[in-house]
Amino acid sequence: MVADRMHAASPESTAIVDAVLDYSRRRMLAADVPLDKPQTPVELRRLTGGGTITAQGLGAQRALATFEHVLAPACLTTSHPLYLSFIPTAPTMAAIAFDLVVSASGLYGGSWVEGAGAVHAENEVLGVLAREFGLPESAGGVFVQGGTIGNLSALVAARETAKDRLLAAGRELPQRWKIVCSTEAHSSNKSAARVMDADVVLVPAGADGRLRADAVREALLEHGDAVCAVVATGGSTNFGIVDDIAGIAALKDELDFWLHIDGAYGLTAMFAPEARHIFAGVERADSLIVDPHKWLFAPFDCCALLYRDPDGGRRAHTQHAEYLDTLTDADDFNPSDYSIQLTRRPRGLPLWFSMATYGLDAYREAVSATIALTRRIADEIASRPELTLVRDPELSVVVFERDGWERADYDRWSAELLDSQHAFVVPSSHAGRPNTRFAILNPLTTFEDLVGILDTMA
Repeated sequence: MVADRMHAASPESTAIVDAVLDYSRRRMLAADVPLDKPQTPVELRRLTGGGTITAQGLGAQRALATFEHVLAPACLTTSHPLYLSFIPTAPTMAAIAFDLVVSASGLYGGSWVEGAGAVHAENEVLGVLAREFGLPESAGGVFVQGGTIGNLSALVAARETAKDRLLAAGRELPQRWKIVCSTEAHSSNKSAARVMDADVVLVPAGADGRLRADAVREALLEHGDAVCAVVATGGSTNFGIVDDIAGIAALKDELDFWLHIDGAYGLTAMFAPEARHIFAGVERADSLIVDPHKWLFAPFDCCALLYRDPDGGRRAHTQHAEYLDTLTDADDFNPSDYSIQLTRRPRGLPLWFSMATYGLDAYREAVSATIALTRRIADEIASRPELTLVRDPELSVVVFERDGWERADYDRWSAELLDSQHAFVVPSSHAGRPNTRFAILNPLTTFEDLVGILDTMA
């Protein structure tokens, strides 16, 4: 039967596995992987012969060749040292390799009974992160797809905890829940509020882009019990700005609120000893997220969601169904109880394997190196008369302007960089002015690489 051919071990299956592993090996170990660039839908239809999924199938060799020579080159290599836009990824060789193992092993990471070994390894990583961020030993959580899912899951837990607190005190629930965050907060927090049918109280950031305690205090006093959470940013995507976390956290001495830290990009900087002071107050968070696929050198997609008190996450997210009774009636730690996702792959395992392989000191050195490189290239930008730093970098993002350039100039320059496979650096903007930025996360990016890009703006 055809179904048997698709699943059973056979000479055909062996050939498929050998071909895929051979391609994966060549791709992982290649020293000259190009940046590549997108193609139009029309061009991709032409290059694939109008379609790749047919009644009889192309066969593994032809399908793999189509991917290698047509589809893959139409995808940007986000781990390339000269991919400097958005927030890059730079997975370690160990993490990439072990990602294959996760898929090859048929692992399910939603429950302890089905994936105890995988869950144990993931929890060890979560424990390392919790200690790094100063959370208590009892803290815990789950790896989810990305920061959007992590923020949403944390904010749902915050709302359910606020609801329980008000009901226990015999107080009325608000007609609309409210989430307090900065005007500079990541869009995923506003998206989470829409999904939750909650309102966002946007608090203006200071002139330096930071959300400060006095503004948060005013919002908390004005909206009272309707506030289910305050979101502070631990490294904004656009500038790498860290809010006044210590000041906001200190408000917990006076007011009762759930503090969530959106550290998807920047919280990893705490691995660098010289940057830890920037994040004072994180240890008082009720929940936080950090994306290892950004600056902790894990492959897509991987976000660590941590709760100070994991029971709050479990009460908010545990799903109940008759077929799940064997799970919910037990006392096991089931990762799916801590986020909105029930089905999940153990996406934290590649990070576990990488950390177990290289050790934490290697991570600290890599993060410190990218911070140092950022400061060095910022000094270089400041020294060039035709360039202007928009602000001094705090973490590993440098935003700058080319004097006299309009948006069209940045667009043309960016397109030429990618077309020539020199680099991927896209235009950005701030306060209505066009600019561009380097997001430096890859330890393989060099000062000479960045200077070469600046030279093209002269």
